Amino acid sequence: MISTDLSHQTWRDKISNTAQLGGIETAVLDNGPGRGTRIAWINTGTGLRYKVVLDRAMDIADAFYNQHSLAWLSHVGVTSPQPFSDKGIDWLRTFGGGLLTTCGLTHVGGPESDEFGERGIHGQISNIPAEIESIVQPDPVAGKLAMSIAGRMRETRVFGPSLELRRTISGTLGQPYIHIQDEVTNRANTPAPHMLLYHFNFGWPLVDEGTDLIWQGQWQARDGGINADVFKEGNNFRTCPAPLDQHAGGGEAVAFIDVEADHSGQCSAGLYNAKLGFAVALRFRKDQLPWLTNWQHWGKGEYVTGIEPGTHPPIGQAKARAQQSLIFLAPGESRTYDLRVEVLHTEAAIQNFVKPT
Repeated sequence: MISTDLSHQTWRDKISNTAQLGGIETAVLDNGPGRGTRIAWINTGTGLRYKVVLDRAMDIADAFYNQHSLAWLSHVGVTSPQPFSDKGIDWLRTFGGGLLTTCGLTHVGGPESDEFGERGIHGQISNIPAEIESIVQPDPVAGKLAMSIAGRMRETRVFGPSLELRRTISGTLGQPYIHIQDEVTNRANTPAPHMLLYHFNFGWPLVDEGTDLIWQGQWQARDGGINADVFKEGNNFRTCPAPLDQHAGGGEAVAFIDVEADHSGQCSAGLYNAKLGFAVALRFRKDQLPWLTNWQHWGKGEYVTGIEPGTHPPIGQAKARAQQSLIFLAPGESRTYDLRVEVLHTEAAIQNFVKPT
């Protein structure tokens, strides 16, 4: 790993191009279901590198730490955006998994229909391409290690609702983290419902038999299915099992967690694989994202767990409206969300994450 102390840079006077250390490279996929889709590879220079899918809400697909994949990728992988896959379960046809799929901006949950409209699974935002506004490359020779890419997505229609997501993904050359800052703004002239969930999808080899799932808070199993068979007192649902026959097809278990925050209001969740010797931590603020969802789908050949901060659990707009928890953004109103994905590789950092004081 490169030191962030410029006075001790061993690469000084030995490189011609910053790309030898890291940075941001944009490209267009030219084959398969993602043909024509814009992407950006971001290399932090620490072993952490990841693919941002610019045409899918700047979500993150592949992610690696050294030789180890962090993310689960579905059978279909990256596809081009499908702006009209917003009915029923059509969203699942192009759900590529990846490190992050954004859900919302007005609905998070299963398909539903009521007097306020028809809504498919998890909303429309992940099928909206970004208008890229800036790319900032690091310049270590000049002492500038920060790098970022920023863009905006518009989830809009005539007569509304019209919500805009401005996303900035940033990092520091030589440090193994991803910082995501989102700003959601109502651009319409009437109030707009708002729900948002960050669907982080972790896979093998980070997720393996014995990997620990890390989160704190009061939890409850989602109603129905096999949820209560997994998420129940006395069952070790915080340790990843081997693939399970009962999770074939649509077998899955989900818990909703009223996540705990530390004294500064920050929440932490993630995974620790002792065999690989590192952990991945998600950091976010309780006042921005008060809920956490844990999705467990241990199917053979479809082996994944989701750790998902959100404004709500994925209960859907109708239920949130009935519970009076649905957020409404006034015309011109914005909300900001900050998340950080960190790779922890020192014993002290891992223990502080796994066993916080």
